[in-house]
Amino acid sequence: MSHAKLLMIVGDFAEDYETMVPFQALQMMGHQVDAVCPGKQAGEHVRTAIHDFEGDQTYTEKRGHNFTLNATFSDVRAEEYDGLVLPGGRAPEYLRLDKKVLDLVRHFSHEDKPIAAICHAAQLLAAAGVIQGRQISCYPACSPEVELAGGTYVPVAVTAAVVDGNLVTAPAWPAHPEWLGKFLPVLEKYLAAKPQLAGAAR
Repeated sequence: MSHAKLLMIVGDFAEDYETMVPFQALQMMGHQVDAVCPGKQAGEHVRTAIHDFEGDQTYTEKRGHNFTLNATFSDVRAEEYDGLVLPGGRAPEYLRLDKKVLDLVRHFSHEDKPIAAICHAAQLLAAAGVIQGRQISCYPACSPEVELAGGTYVPVAVTAAVVDGNLVTAPAWPAHPEWLGKFLPVLEKYLAAKPQLAGAAR
């Protein structure tokens, strides 16, 4: 597989597994993953939250880890990246209020670059206005936002993922194997076509 340069946008109380697992797994595959947060620099950290499913009517929430950022948000140039990874948790709720975050999401969507979004990350997709007519999975509590933004919510098992073109979405961290497994072929297809895309732009 070719190696990609990926952008991951996180924030305080992003879901712990949905941040840590793709960050580490995608690097293990040889990809560069730049984890950034608005207002923070490389070397600073965000606090994560652990969301679990313990038989209640909604998920429980516990304090997670300190996740160290390895890149600086203000330095991000969207055109330098091949794909976007959006963890869920509580962070998307406030990250969607940041204009640059939404502009970054729109860049990846408009350029048809691979986007992996899980759980509450659908809030960012909806706020950026990039899911009109698209098939989207997310945490079920976010499904009204998906539908209000013109997307079609796909109610899959918590271990499943949905692919619609460049978008790979899933309901929550139990879907990591399928979510990441389906994201990699989408990413590989983009990387394989990248030389042709660059030639067309000249």
